[in-house]
Amino acid sequence: MKKHFLIILLLILLPASLMAFNPQEEKAEGVFLAIGVGPRLPVGVFASSSDLGYGINLELSYTNTDYLPLFLFAKVGYETYPGSQSFYQKTDYSNFSTNTLPINLGLRYYFSPLLENIVLIIPMTEVSVCYTYYQTLNQFKPSSLKSNFTDNNSKVGFSFGAGFSMFIMEILASYNFNNANQFVALDLKVRLPLYINL
Repeated sequence: MKKHFLIILLLILLPASLMAFNPQEEKAEGVFLAIGVGPRLPVGVFASSSDLGYGINLELSYTNTDYLPLFLFAKVGYETYPGSQSFYQKTDYSNFSTNTLPINLGLRYYFSPLLENIVLIIPMTEVSVCYTYYQTLNQFKPSSLKSNFTDNNSKVGFSFGAGFSMFIMEILASYNFNNANQFVALDLKVRLPLYINL
């Protein structure tokens, strides 16, 4: 998992850092870094075996005066989901957990501010495609006489969400779809500028 995470992180950070250090001088542009964390609630088939999990992600986004208020973004994360107690009671499992490494590429749109006087609150929405690497631990009760194993696979899916930005702080709720692994996420993010060219 750690090896996959480092490779994914390098694939995202390298192009973005090159873009930040080679700006186009004729237009205003910016590169932003965001760190997000929050709960993950499995739904559908995924909820029958997994309980509430959590996730953390690192995101780079880019925009310029040709795209505003549209932002392009790339995001890599880590998520973990424990098995649910009801699943253990109904099956031969003693431990069931899923760890994932999602990579999202997408677009974010910022609407006109709702409030500007006291605090700046800007509604936003986003959509992305997602490639996710899954590692699932399957451990069974000794009485079952089954062998423990780890399942590794990957899936392609999509995500869409909406939330509010308060300039540096953001909150985003999103629905994430992968076949048999759907979940709702709530992220609290801190977004900081890496590069701004005015």
